[in-house]
Amino acid sequence: MNIMFVCTGNICRSAMAHWLLVKKLKDLKIDNINVYSCGIWADHNDRPTKEAVQVMKKYGVDLTQHRPRSIRDVNIKSMDLILCATNSHKIMVQHDYPEVKDRVYTLKEYVGYEKEFHKKIDLDDPWGYGEDVYRFCASEINECLDMLLEKLK
Repeated sequence: MNIMFVCTGNICRSAMAHWLLVKKLKDLKIDNINVYSCGIWADHNDRPTKEAVQVMKKYGVDLTQHRPRSIRDVNIKSMDLILCATNSHKIMVQHDYPEVKDRVYTLKEYVGYEKEFHKKIDLDDPWGYGEDVYRFCASEINECLDMLLEKLK
């Protein structure tokens, strides 16, 4: 199975989801899932934000080696599941790649993530904010990934 995470720049949300899921799969000794990530507006010269790198260390993930990839530079058509950070990302992907429309969801939508205090289906963008906002985003991603792994069993 091929899973692609999509966000705006592939330097925060999709990068964190990508490499945290890779770690979880490795820890669980699951080797039949390939994980990828990209950004709608990613620039391959960018790097993950320092806050994303710091927060992911707490999950045992080294984000320093991640390099952003543009959605135009990946084989989106070969993905079995495309999980977007926001509904607007989902709409853009479905519009630009109609042949994968039935495989595109927001991450929260796909796993059925709902909290009483936070019923939105978007992962808020932490870019430009402090480490506390990144920690909250990473905790939501972590919970969603645990739910994803349960769903994929």
